[in-house]
Amino acid sequence: MTQLSPAQKPAAGAAAEPADKAAGPGRPATDNPKALYGGTASRRLTVRDIAAAKERGEKWPMLTAYDAMTASVFDESGIPVLLVGDSMGNCHLGYESTVPVTLDEITMLSAAVVRGTKRALVVADLPFGSYQEGPVQALRSATRLVKEAGVGAVKLEGGERSAHQVELLVSSGIPVMAHVGLTPQSVHAFGGYPVQGRGEEAAQQLLRDAKAVQDAGAFAVVLEAVPAELAAEVTRSLHIPTVGIGAGVECDAQVLVWTDMAGFTAGRVPRFVKQYLRLRELLGDAAREFAEDVVGGAFPAEEHTFH
Repeated sequence: MTQLSPAQKPAAGAAAEPADKAAGPGRPATDNPKALYGGTASRRLTVRDIAAAKERGEKWPMLTAYDAMTASVFDESGIPVLLVGDSMGNCHLGYESTVPVTLDEITMLSAAVVRGTKRALVVADLPFGSYQEGPVQALRSATRLVKEAGVGAVKLEGGERSAHQVELLVSSGIPVMAHVGLTPQSVHAFGGYPVQGRGEEAAQQLLRDAKAVQDAGAFAVVLEAVPAELAAEVTRSLHIPTVGIGAGVECDAQVLVWTDMAGFTAGRVPRFVKQYLRLRELLGDAAREFAEDVVGGAFPAEEHTFH
């Protein structure tokens, strides 16, 4: 049974909250019905809701999702933004990095996530090679994700170097979430996944990158693997929300790859990951228990058998 904290417990004699005020299955109610997490809105969230949350000073969570079933769980849990990330390459498709992920793969899995959700804003990554040629290529790729997959926004990597792409997409009616700092599609150029923005020159470049995508019309910007102090400065400098991943607590929102968050990823996970479940261990235990039942003749039992 879930134990309520003192702040969550109703006052003595207080009436129970009406059912029509509930936030939905598995979602806590909140004092603000417009809140991204815990709010009562059952409609699909949009970038206007994200902008309003920034104005309210509201923090919000984002998770990745790559299939309809997992996305439905997160949607029912109240996660307001789901990212169909090219991280699917590492944790879903068996690639060594995000670089091999194709637009076809992103489109197919984004459509599944959209079908599995009712409320969350679904954002899809533009994969490596689908926007670097310039704004026209970016528009062509993003249009496919919007039309074929039904996503509400796209995400692309890069600051100043991607500002023209962002500007054309936004002016064409496609909301864009930008991504600066550690950009995994540049793994070969970086020679790995180092923290970005250390040192005065690198910090100033990251600030310029964040402001460039804001000025180009991005509705939010991901800050990945950035020193917390720099991420806080960027957050204070922008009127659009920052989404941190390894960027400290001062960002407006936080995102994790869901397989990292749930303890499904094998081996080491990045320092910035907190694992909330041991899913890999639990699933392995279930598989072994099933196998032992089959080998020992305990499954299927009579209650699982037709006559």
